[in-house]
Amino acid sequence: MCAIKDSKSFDTSMGLTPLAGLMMGTRSGDIDPSIIKFIMDNKKMSIDEIDTLLNKESGMKGVSGISSDMRDVDDEIAKGNTDAIFTFELYVQRAVDIIAQYANKLGNQLDALVFTAGIGENDVTFREEVVKKLTFDKIIIDSELNNVRSGKPRLISTPESNVPVYVIPTNEELMIAQDNKELNK
Repeated sequence: MCAIKDSKSFDTSMGLTPLAGLMMGTRSGDIDPSIIKFIMDNKKMSIDEIDTLLNKESGMKGVSGISSDMRDVDDEIAKGNTDAIFTFELYVQRAVDIIAQYANKLGNQLDALVFTAGIGENDVTFREEVVKKLTFDKIIIDSELNNVRSGKPRLISTPESNVPVYVIPTNEELMIAQDNKELNK
């Protein structure tokens, strides 16, 4: 996740690596650093094994025990799977916590809230639940607009919302290719 101020990245949830911040499909996100020693002592794992665990077997996959893909977790939620429900709720709450931190750093003056990438771009319920839990300003999603599937940037908030809410598709592969081309000039 990223806070943008004056058209520049102001803060990001990632640290030295993408392991920090919001949990991802297989990455743990923020954890208590003491967990590493605890796992080493109790599970007799090496630091390399723990690195693999935190980067490839944790996150949504590790918490849910289902999959690293939110679509699979959503399918299980529809069946009443309590692990899937817990995973979704945890993911939403962590996203809300990070957004609230950023809003605080920006003086609670948000110009916009933007959902992008895999889950932000495609998971209607995720967007609804995140906005529902944001209590520092009047942010309202139009459920009809939120349910529209489109590959184009779009506004999904109501006119009454104090903060406009957008869904903006990403094309990470294109950005990587463009950056690579620029670096290799």
